[in-house]
Amino acid sequence: MKRSDLVIVGGSAAGVEAAIIGSRQHGIDNITVIRREQKVMVPCGIPYIFGTLGSAEKNILSDTLLGDTELIIDEAVSIDPKAQSIVTAGGKAIGYEKLILATGSQPAAPPIPGRELDNVFTVRKDIEYLQSLERALDYAETVVIIGGGFIGVEFADECKRRGLNVTIVELLPHCLLLNCDEEFCIRAEEELTKRGVKIICGNKVSAILGDHRVKEVELATGERLKADVVIIAIGVAPDTRLAQQAGLEAGDFKGIKVDLYGRTSVPNIFAAGDCAEKYSFFTGKPVGLRLASIAAHEARIAAINLFEPRVENRGAIGVFSTKIGDIAFGAAGLTQRAAMEAGFDIVVGRAGAVDKHPGSMPGAQQLQVKLVFDRMSRRLIGGEASGGVSVGEVVNIVATAIGNGMTAYQIATLQIGTHPALTASPIAYQLIDAAERAFPSRDW
Repeated sequence: MKRSDLVIVGGSAAGVEAAIIGSRQHGIDNITVIRREQKVMVPCGIPYIFGTLGSAEKNILSDTLLGDTELIIDEAVSIDPKAQSIVTAGGKAIGYEKLILATGSQPAAPPIPGRELDNVFTVRKDIEYLQSLERALDYAETVVIIGGGFIGVEFADECKRRGLNVTIVELLPHCLLLNCDEEFCIRAEEELTKRGVKIICGNKVSAILGDHRVKEVELATGERLKADVVIIAIGVAPDTRLAQQAGLEAGDFKGIKVDLYGRTSVPNIFAAGDCAEKYSFFTGKPVGLRLASIAAHEARIAAINLFEPRVENRGAIGVFSTKIGDIAFGAAGLTQRAAMEAGFDIVVGRAGAVDKHPGSMPGAQQLQVKLVFDRMSRRLIGGEASGGVSVGEVVNIVATAIGNGMTAYQIATLQIGTHPALTASPIAYQLIDAAERAFPSRDW
């Protein structure tokens, strides 16, 4: 039986990152990655296949990232924790010293009658499946997207680029409401509407109708929507089938239970990415966050801790960003609504200005920033932004400040660099202004 010092099951964000860090941090030169897919999709790029990129082949995660790691294209079907070995569907037996499970997730599929009809799709990380969705869209005129979260909104925007008639059906009162406060949701919906997307919120799909192929979607209100293609984009569920077979303990959100170091309930087995249970940075309670950025973060921690505990995972902050037309939206940490629901006594600071200076600079856009602080400690616990492409990095800065426990005073007195073509003015820098406005100086 072949043996490896480190075996990784799964080849997406967590699997690739674990292999890179295992080699770089520990000098392991005998690493094996087992994955089912011939080609791996860039997870966050999937919606853009159908508009901006134009092809699934342009959304491939390159295998060159794995370096000298041995890659086995096969499905791991069983683990023997006592023998420290894995068996694949192809009959290979592979021993391991350390094992990292990065088996990812499967699309959540609600029990809607008619979901088995042709041209009803979920968001799978499978190139052949996504190519079949491409072909279906080539002959479609009308698309209904079930789910108004980030993925659903991105699919809607990209399908509009193809000239299709697009409707989003969202159960909650607004799109993006799980991750953004209402004012940002409304701005996103206004931009989608301006681009021609029809939005139906506070309603749900009760049935998908058709003979062999979808023709209509029926809502709970009885309204029927024409649909040549339906895309179900309501999230994912952790893929823990292999972990269950091996007897690994599961968490409250059905992910593989892990400790602060990424270790599972079975010695020498770690888990990272969508398959692993997530815990809130703010409350320590299990949360349902599933993001490629979180997967890579967890994989780095698990790989660093392979031989001894070195770095703790302090929990998922949750950092999101997207772009609708020319307007970007981002959020990190707790929204105002979520913070209040979690029992925090909060203070909110807001600021808006153009993202270049002077405002007459080419490409200048209004950048709005909202920061949420814990009143007692003055620490930042959440932030949102909308505006130009700088929003993606603005919310990364917000997440960094949250993770390091920065207070309103510390953010308001940050030392920054500015440039007319790249940033807001130093006297109207939104992050700093929002923090300064949150508390009078006597409260610092």
